[in-house]
Amino acid sequence: MAKVVFRQVKLQIGAGSANPSPPVGPVIGQAGANIMDFCRQFNAATEHMKKGDPIPTTVTIYKDKSFVFKLSNPPVSFFLKEGAGIKSGSSLPGKEISATISREKIRGIAEIKMQDMGAFSIEQAMSMLEGSASSMGIGVVD
Repeated sequence: MAKVVFRQVKLQIGAGSANPSPPVGPVIGQAGANIMDFCRQFNAATEHMKKGDPIPTTVTIYKDKSFVFKLSNPPVSFFLKEGAGIKSGSSLPGKEISATISREKIRGIAEIKMQDMGAFSIEQAMSMLEGSASSMGIGVVD
C-alpha cells in the first residue's frame, strides 16, 4: 500500500546549512517530521555543493511522519548575480544597468539550468536567461 501524503512543503535552504531554526524547523516540525533527521540528511545530500548556495527543496511529508525531499539547482537569479559579481539587481531595471555578464557565462548557466527551464535548445535557454538578466538590470555583453 502506498504511503499517504500529509503535506508537501517548498523551501529554499542554503547548501549544507540546514538547521532547526526558522524557516526549516517550524515548517518541518509543524508537520510532525523529525527536524534533526531532515537537517542531517539535507546537509549530507548537499555536502558536495558550495556551502550557502540557495537550493530549492520540495519536502514531501507522509502521514506516518516519514519524509522524502527533492533538490533542484539554485535559481537563475542566483547564478546571474554570481556571474555578474553583484549582491542584488538594479533598483531601476530597464533604465539602469547595475552590472554586466558575458555570453560565455550565460551559456554556462544555460547548460546547468536547461532541464529546469524546459528549453529545447541551448540558444532558447540563453535567450530566456538574457531576458531574466535584463529584468534584473544586468547587461549582456559579447
